[in-house]
Amino acid sequence: MDLSKLLNIARKASAAASIEILSIYESGNFSIEAKEDRSPLTKADKVAHRIITEYLEETDIPILSEEGSHLPYEIRKHWEYVWIVDPLDGTKEFINRNGEFTVNIALIKNGEPILGVVEAPVLNKQYYGIVGYGAFLNEAKLPEMKPKEMNQKGLRVVASRSHLNKETKDFLDSLNQPEVVSMGSSLKFMMLIEQKADIYPRFATTMEWDTAAAHAIVKSLQGNVVDSMDQPLVYNKENLLNPFFKVL
Repeated sequence: MDLSKLLNIARKASAAASIEILSIYESGNFSIEAKEDRSPLTKADKVAHRIITEYLEETDIPILSEEGSHLPYEIRKHWEYVWIVDPLDGTKEFINRNGEFTVNIALIKNGEPILGVVEAPVLNKQYYGIVGYGAFLNEAKLPEMKPKEMNQKGLRVVASRSHLNKETKDFLDSLNQPEVVSMGSSLKFMMLIEQKADIYPRFATTMEWDTAAAHAIVKSLQGNVVDSMDQPLVYNKENLLNPFFKVL
């Protein structure tokens, strides 16, 4: 499996989708609908899904996209490789026009993220990496993530504006004078990657496509995304819902 070639395809897919997302974002014509779970769906989600799928279909690797059809686990469990895609992560941020949304594309091998692309169209930032080979922001190589002690004073903790629940508050209370920093979508992970934050605890619902691409980039920089038992998150599960997790 030529991971460099696959990364190049994923980067092109992300860039092409980002151009169309930006065009719709700037036009203000979002055509907002409500999905079955009442979460918003826009014209940009649909267009980005179509563009990314067209690129990734060249690879003959199955695609699991938030906006696509999801095959039964009895079929999916036999996949060695699978693309996991969120064509527009942070649809609420998109609608609110704060720029904090991303395109997420990950390659999974036997449940583990091995390659990821996260692109923020408004910020003109494309993060990408292959586990074992490092990661980049645009064309600049990123330094490895630095471990932090949890009792360290003033840890910078990423917390979502919309998900500061009791568990998150309790976690913050367990730390030594933490500083809270906020960001939308998978850009929360990118704050750690850019060393603008130290830890991201998530005690709220996420799906595999919300985390897979960012998880791959974190892993490529010697970080990890772990559940309450300190086990790495796994992907292409029967239930595509993630457990609560921490990015370290």
